[in-house]
Amino acid sequence: MDRRKFLAGSALAASAAATRHAYAAAGDTKRRVGLIGCGWYGKCDLLQLLNIEPVEVVSLCDVDSNMLNEAADLIATRQVSKQRPRTYGQYTEMLAEKDLDIVLVATPDHWHALPMIAAVQSGADVYVQKPTGVDVLESKAMLDAARANDRVVQVGTQRRSTPHLIEAKQRVVDAGLLGDVAHAEVCCYYHMRARKNPPDTAPPEYLDYETWTGPAPMRPYNELVHPRSWRAFMEYGNGIVGDMCVHMLDMVRWQLGLGWPKRISSSGGIYVDHDSKANISDTQSARYEFDQLDINWTHRSWGNAPDPEWPWAGIIYGDRGTLKLDVHKYEFTPRGGGQKLTGEKLIETDKYPTDIADQKDWRLELHVASAIRGHMRDFLDAIDQRSKPIADIEQGHISSASCIMANVSMELGRSLEFDPATHTIVGDDEATSKLKRPYRKPYVHPSQA
Repeated sequence: MDRRKFLAGSALAASAAATRHAYAAAGDTKRRVGLIGCGWYGKCDLLQLLNIEPVEVVSLCDVDSNMLNEAADLIATRQVSKQRPRTYGQYTEMLAEKDLDIVLVATPDHWHALPMIAAVQSGADVYVQKPTGVDVLESKAMLDAARANDRVVQVGTQRRSTPHLIEAKQRVVDAGLLGDVAHAEVCCYYHMRARKNPPDTAPPEYLDYETWTGPAPMRPYNELVHPRSWRAFMEYGNGIVGDMCVHMLDMVRWQLGLGWPKRISSSGGIYVDHDSKANISDTQSARYEFDQLDINWTHRSWGNAPDPEWPWAGIIYGDRGTLKLDVHKYEFTPRGGGQKLTGEKLIETDKYPTDIADQKDWRLELHVASAIRGHMRDFLDAIDQRSKPIADIEQGHISSASCIMANVSMELGRSLEFDPATHTIVGDDEATSKLKRPYRKPYVHPSQA
């Protein structure tokens, strides 16, 4: 980021801070929150934030007016003030108010980068869903913007805040029970890939499809595009690797204290389901090579899982034992016998009874609710201390970019040696060119802004 852009961002942040100071002087000391993207996980994240602190949700933004108004009505019943948040169809209009302390970004993946960057430039701290971006340089621009504007940014890789996984790290990994570790596996065998082939239609009147598409290529609208099944298309994300591997790879990296992989290779494609509209792979493997350690990823959205008890998991192999980890539990088995160590998900419906209703109404995953609360608490603590949160944007960038590069490797049919200092693929200009996707006009890629 050049000096002119840095100063412009700093001026916006200073203006936003002055606005917030004015609210504080008027007696409004609650953190002022805005949400961009009011769908499934946007509501789940925001409701858990409200569960742990009486923030004031000031603004909501979504290009689906039905979803937007549903969320506004819901939040009016949940927050202490009972005030209905202001609603916006454009995030730029919401951020122009410059009165937000915190912005949550829970849009489809292709809309993570631009709102997050604009939010930190407006002076807000940000909680952004994973993966950080849809291409490597977009993700890097998010990291650069957070640092240039001195903002706290937490990425929604909440395995790092999952109570039983924290216990596993302390009880097994940090205690040295694994011994020497030289291999790990991460996998997803969920049948989660869209299998439908619906006809293309006009978008519904309540959806601003032009804005929804944003910087992505314009595809004909069909029922898979919105909501949620947009993950079926590479135009909006990075397939199951970008959606599910990012969680498990990040989890293992956190458990073992790993940084960037030195080399990434991947293969796969559409091997079984040739009839659906989906264009993401239904079968894929990837290898992430670190110093003295490799992590192998596999996903397959058909057939049976090798171990049906661990269909989406990370498995860390040490010479003294094996640690299995997933969103429900962990299990450490010592090599050669001995006592197994286990732990399970933390369900807190007695303490947070709204979780039961939210499970029914908003598809809240009960086993993840405590992790979201922990992640939000860590985020708020980092804001108070002006420190890096557990899933700081840099960590989110490493995990996200590594998964994105697996798709580049699969497309090109060769391994990639990544240089994090230059954000290039060593000796491979073609691969380096694929670290940035073309943006649809008039949108400008943040690495060029």
